[in-house]
Amino acid sequence: MQIIPAIDLKNGRCVRLTQGRKADVTVYDENPVAVAQSFADAGAEMIHVVDLDGAFQGGESRNRTVLAKIVEAVEVPIEFGGGIRSREEVQHLLELGTARVVLGTVAAESPAHLRGFVDRFGSKVCVGIDARDGHVMTRGWETATRVMAVELARVVAGCGVERIVYTDIARDGMLTGPNVEQTLAVVRAANVHVTASGGVSSLDDIKRLRDLNEPLLDSVIVGKALYEGKFKLEEAVRIANSQ
Repeated sequence: MQIIPAIDLKNGRCVRLTQGRKADVTVYDENPVAVAQSFADAGAEMIHVVDLDGAFQGGESRNRTVLAKIVEAVEVPIEFGGGIRSREEVQHLLELGTARVVLGTVAAESPAHLRGFVDRFGSKVCVGIDARDGHVMTRGWETATRVMAVELARVVAGCGVERIVYTDIARDGMLTGPNVEQTLAVVRAANVHVTASGGVSSLDDIKRLRDLNEPLLDSVIVGKALYEGKFKLEEAVRIANSQ
């Protein structure tokens, strides 16, 4: 299982939100590039970077400049999401050196449009499904929909998407453990690779996900637990790769 440390960017700084609420923000570091370098040094095989300003506002923000600096500073592949709505943006991000682009709102609001992204970029794009109580949330987690996460998972898989990043918003930033049951439901509904996200609080959480022995659930994003010192990235990587 791959451990993917997260860097959430707001106003150019490394922050974490609680349950996705933009008013409930904690600043952890003024230098996200240094954070990325520390993750790379600790053995990260991929880094998940989110443009929170872009997610809330839609479109580009100053955080894209920070992303460019991160891509230049580390050799670790960067997965990037937040406010990406057009194929031109995806093309620019890939040309910048981003390894994988996460689409969220565009996938939930227009699956037909999503198919065009997949036809053009293939596995370079994946879909972020963010849900609260099983229902998909869009536009920076501020807009509730009637669509169930498992339903959207089936739809995006049908569009050719090869990976879903599933986030349980109620768990995100809460250090209460991942929603394993719902994550597995998404895996089974889509039958594509899934990255778990939201709530990881301990090495036991990593072990629990690893011991599911679900080949399609092959990675997990870890954020606040690292910043709060609950465990070290090196420890998480070692646990994820042990039997």
